[in-house]
Amino acid sequence: MHPLKRAVDYKGSTEFTRAELVGILSFSLRIMGVKEAKEFVGKAIESGLLVERDGKLVVNEAALEEKESEGDLFEEMVSHIATSLGWEREDVIEGIKGMRERYGDLDEKVLAYLFGMDRGVDMSRFRDRLDL
Repeated sequence: MHPLKRAVDYKGSTEFTRAELVGILSFSLRIMGVKEAKEFVGKAIESGLLVERDGKLVVNEAALEEKESEGDLFEEMVSHIATSLGWEREDVIEGIKGMRERYGDLDEKVLAYLFGMDRGVDMSRFRDRLDL
């Protein structure tokens, strides 16, 4: 599930202050660290997932639904890699983050694909579904 969706479910509202959203993502849900949460919020604003109105951040629900449908592929890839390697999901996510350090700011699905290939996992079933 997308971190913004989890935050909305947790709070029961689509409106947040910046500090509140960072706190929910970092401390309440423990999805990411404070620095990562601040970067995530910035990227969500840039991508249109969050809209600033009257000093509050409002979730763009239509954009979030579209993003979640894209995210399903990422989650499917992470699960496939974890199952194939016998790893925990969190370990695969950390490995993908390491790939970001090596390859830069590529799409997370591409990084997951590269990570799986690097570890010897058959990722061929995802090749046609990637937007390359």
